[in-house]
Amino acid sequence: MPKFQDMVAWQQAELLMQPAFIRLIDNIRKQLDESTWKGAYENVQVWAETVTEAEKARVNQLQAELEAATPDRVEELEQELSRLPAPFPGYLLCLSHQDERVTVDLWELCYQICFQGYDHSEGRAAPSEVQVDLSLFDDTGDVDWLALDEKASRVVAQVFAALP
Repeated sequence: MPKFQDMVAWQQAELLMQPAFIRLIDNIRKQLDESTWKGAYENVQVWAETVTEAEKARVNQLQAELEAATPDRVEELEQELSRLPAPFPGYLLCLSHQDERVTVDLWELCYQICFQGYDHSEGRAAPSEVQVDLSLFDDTGDVDWLALDEKASRVVAQVFAALP
């Protein structure tokens, strides 16, 4: 999870994340249309590193109970869940071609689009603080959709170029 140097950087990232995610998905669709690879999306739960396996299991158990709970039990379950760590929604792109399978974390790609020099490769720690890519804003402080689309296109092209 990226860390921001101050509230201004957080607000800039907030302005960029949704448009970047939209451009990311659209560029993936375009690449898949031209590729022999097939893509499917998967929703996953992403936990903070400090969350224990026991806490994860308890949250999952309570969430399962909540789905079938009577109205009397719902409030009790929700209260207990509110005291436990909550996962963040994660999204994966699962690519397949013949016997090859590749999974790509869409939030990591989105971070590469929104932040300068973001590289959270496997086995490497995330940067202590991210730098918002200010080139993705126009002179008025609004999102520059053309620049955003170009960067999203480059990031997605790199993913497809690295496929086996």
